[in-house]
Amino acid sequence: MLPYKLILKCYNIGNMIAQLTGTIINKGLNYLVVDVAGVGYKVFASATTVLETPLNAAAMFFVHSYIREDQISLYGFLSANELNLFELLISVSGVGPKVALNVMSGATASAIASAIKSGDPAVFTQVSGVGKKIGERIVIELKEKMERIGTDNSSAASRQLSESLHALTSLGYGEREAREALKKVPAEFTESGNIVRAALKILGKS
Repeated sequence: MLPYKLILKCYNIGNMIAQLTGTIINKGLNYLVVDVAGVGYKVFASATTVLETPLNAAAMFFVHSYIREDQISLYGFLSANELNLFELLISVSGVGPKVALNVMSGATASAIASAIKSGDPAVFTQVSGVGKKIGERIVIELKEKMERIGTDNSSAASRQLSESLHALTSLGYGEREAREALKKVPAEFTESGNIVRAALKILGKS
């Protein structure tokens, strides 16, 4: 059985939970409670993850910490690729973590990637909370992001986006304004450091 442990990934400001390993002690329709050294963490997860993870079993989750002034929510995934896909989805304007989780509950990662490649928003518009306009926006914005480095390297693109976002929030910018600035960064900026510098210039003009 896996030992109880909590792994914290540190950034320039504070600590954000990036990974959790513990025992599943409770379940809901869209969440799991993970016992880590006697502390129960509520981790939101896709319907597939909830079904695949049995009670009283040890499990490890890749975690996205969603932080707002009035809340801190954890979203857990069984693989780094799922986490990367989630972070790509929430980078789209109008797509919050709950909607992204609904998308991932309604379709496999490969089906989502295929829909983006083919430019077909049908997979997304079938999900509660995603209308035609947002579905089309997901396809357009994510296709551009995947093509920035190459579709096969979408995980690398997601890591760059995540690293750039963490760098900006560590400098004191709010997550929402940081995301909006990153969306305005020209496609020719492909390295995290350059992306952050370009975003800082955009934020300076705001």
